[in-house]
Parts: sequence; structure tokens; C-alpha cells
Amino acid sequence: MAEIFALIVFILSFFGMLLIFLKKIPILISLSPNTQDSQENLFLKLKNKTLEIRFLKPFSSEVFLQKILSKVRILTLKTENKTSYWLQQLRKNARKEKEIENDNYWKELKNSTSQRGKDSPRDLGESD
Repeated sequence: MAEIFALIVFILSFFGMLLIFLKKIPILISLSPNTQDSQENLFLKLKNKTLEIRFLKPFSSEVFLQKILSKVRILTLKTENKTSYWLQQLRKNARKEKEIENDNYWKELKNSTSQRGKDSPRDLGESD
């Protein structure tokens, strides 16, 4: 039931968007392509104004990009180093836990055999 309701809402929403789009097509066609030129001119004017500012004159976008990329690279190297350290520690801890399990296994095996030996003594073929 919920799926049918969701499907109906989806279809009605799609047709509503299509209707709005069809109503706006004449307005979009009537727009002149000069609006893009005015926006580009605005960006060029803004760029020229920023270059006229005294402390931004020696500013180079390539140098700025190079500095940003260097800092990003350093950050990624630091993160990689930290994750490598964490992985080493996890492996070291897992290895220690495994060794402890193995040590306990042999101790338990030794204890169980010694207790079994006390419970039921066996003659190993030694003669008196």
C-alpha cells in the first residue's frame, strides 16, 4: 500500500515539474545571451579591481595553488603516517593476544595431562 502511494506521489511530482518546465520554456527562449557577457564582464572587472589593490599585486594564482597543494600533500602524508602507526599497533596487539592464547593453551594442556595422570596412573612398561 505504501509503495503504491509513493509511486503515485512520484508520478504526480514528475508531471508537476514537467508542467512548470513547459511553462518556463518561452521565458528561457526570450532571454538574450548578453546576460552571460555581462556576468563575464563583472568577473573581469572584479579581477582587475583586486589586482589594483596594493598588497595583492604580487599575488600569483599559480604560487597560491602550489602552496595549497603542498599543504594538502603534507596533510595527507601525516594522515597516512598516523594510520600506518595505528595499524602497526593493532597488529602488535593482535600478535600479543595470540601469543597469550597459545601460552594458555599449552599451560592448560599440561595441567589437564598432569591431572589426568594423577587421576589414573598408567604403567609405562617400567618394571619393579
